[in-house]
Amino acid sequence: MYDVVIIGGGPTGSSAARLCADAGFSTLVVEEHAMIGYPVQCAGLLSNSAFAECEVSNRSVFQTVSGAKIFGSTGEPLSFDAGTTKAYVVDRGTLDHEMAERAAEAGAEFRMKTCVTKVNEEKHCIHTAGGEDISYRILIAADGPRSVCARSFGVPPSPFIYSGIQAEVLCKTDTPQVELHPNAAPEFFAWVIPLSPDRARIGLCGTKNVPELFAAFKKRFTVMNVHSVTGTIPIGVRKKTYGNSWMLCGDAAGFPKPTSGGGVYTGIRSARHAVSAAVSALEKEDTSAKALAPYESAWKNDFGREIEMGLNFLKVRRTFTTDEVDSAISALNNPEVLKIITESGDIDRPSVLFKQLIKRPELLALGGKMGMKTLFRLFR
Repeated sequence: MYDVVIIGGGPTGSSAARLCADAGFSTLVVEEHAMIGYPVQCAGLLSNSAFAECEVSNRSVFQTVSGAKIFGSTGEPLSFDAGTTKAYVVDRGTLDHEMAERAAEAGAEFRMKTCVTKVNEEKHCIHTAGGEDISYRILIAADGPRSVCARSFGVPPSPFIYSGIQAEVLCKTDTPQVELHPNAAPEFFAWVIPLSPDRARIGLCGTKNVPELFAAFKKRFTVMNVHSVTGTIPIGVRKKTYGNSWMLCGDAAGFPKPTSGGGVYTGIRSARHAVSAAVSALEKEDTSAKALAPYESAWKNDFGREIEMGLNFLKVRRTFTTDEVDSAISALNNPEVLKIITESGDIDRPSVLFKQLIKRPELLALGGKMGMKTLFRLFR
């Protein structure tokens, strides 16, 4: 029997594994794929905070970005540049592998090509496709949006399940800014992330017509496609994130940020809180649901409000028409607002920026979908 079994070898799982092993507990990571970090299912854009949480070297970094351009259907884009690094463009395969290496060096064991088919909560064991039963004292589920663990525990999925498509293309990227195109993906946005002066990642997310929307967006780039990936993003926290000897972390819990879809920062933060609860429970030899309840309180106090506010924003954004998006971009495109965005913008903590922008007359004057009723929904 292992003290801790972790399902999933991504950043969330590897972080949890390293911390558990560092605490002196026997730790096993079970990963269904043959290689850590592959297949890649991420845009690979990490905020400064997210990259710092990974605690890795710079060897996975392709590029740094200092701002963004938000394009409407017409007019000038909303463009802001902090003049300093705000995010890192990384090779997720390399980053994930380095994080797993650190966990293994701390003493965590990894089993690759091991698919978990179900979890027996009463017997505290997981069952693999190979017919093996592996016992645990505590289970940390970091097995992604289609979490087998969550299904085994009867936890309903997140309220929104987004699909994404991304391609690496050859094209000119002459600025250290990410491009966002909200009208190319009516329920979310499309993106262009620079990798180098002649290469970029383009992609978009949505819940319907995603292949058609991506095909239309890709026509803007008359260049050769280098590499394509697809992925799933759960938006909205599941109704339950812990139970008798188990905790859900990262995408398995529905922790991706509703404003950007990124899950590395919240995933690793949740892993830290889960390990803290696990260590306390193991030391007290009490791994009941009651003993693990502090995990949910911890993540809620850390980033729960950010996810809740972000989800309200996403629900509002899903109602916007093309004209309303264009009006918002135009109204916010002035020097004072751009200064606020540059100084207060934080991908991981967007509520700080929201609270600054709500004071601006440009936002209050938009009317329609961006009127007081909408603002009330964002901050309720």
